Amino acid sequence: MTMAAVLAAGCGPKHIAQPTPAPTPPTLVALLPDPDTGTTGRARVSNEFGSTNLASPRAATRVTMDGPPGSVTTLSDADVKRLFGEALAALPPAPRHFILYFRFESDALTPESTALVPEILKTVKELPVPEVVVVGHTDTMGEAKANLALGLKRATSVRNILVGAGLAPSTIEVTSHGEADLLIKTPDNRAEPRNRRVEITVR
Repeated sequence: MTMAAVLAAGCGPKHIAQPTPAPTPPTLVALLPDPDTGTTGRARVSNEFGSTNLASPRAATRVTMDGPPGSVTTLSDADVKRLFGEALAALPPAPRHFILYFRFESDALTPESTALVPEILKTVKELPVPEVVVVGHTDTMGEAKANLALGLKRATSVRNILVGAGLAPSTIEVTSHGEADLLIKTPDNRAEPRNRRVEITVR
């Protein structure tokens, strides 16, 4: 009887068990501070089952295919380094910002700003493929059209300094905002040294 049972079992239809698919692991979503400014914004994580808000540094939630986002937790610095260290290290360097100030109604730098030029050059030359944006600004003295031209003259003056120090002209973008983007808000026809400037972004 035992043999018959074994044979019957061997000759009957075969039922092949299908492997149970492995569950999809949850996706971790984390809110990290901006590497450039150190500030943290907000993020809303949602799917068809629900949503949650991330609003503090290193806030995190896990999301699955069959349920709402999980409760919000806070990752430790060690967790961030372990989970995202390689990705963060691969990010390009944060842009550097410099401000150079000018003498009144002139495209000549103040002595303090002239002393800052070597640091700008060093920062640019450390990058393999640098991009430099130079934006000229003025205070509100004089006509807006003339100030737009003066801002461009100041930006071009800085560009010439950088090119003269060995930077490729093609890496430097020059523009002017004139009196349209005041660092210090003033009425019209008001002299303000901090508005007579060139802002440089290196990335």
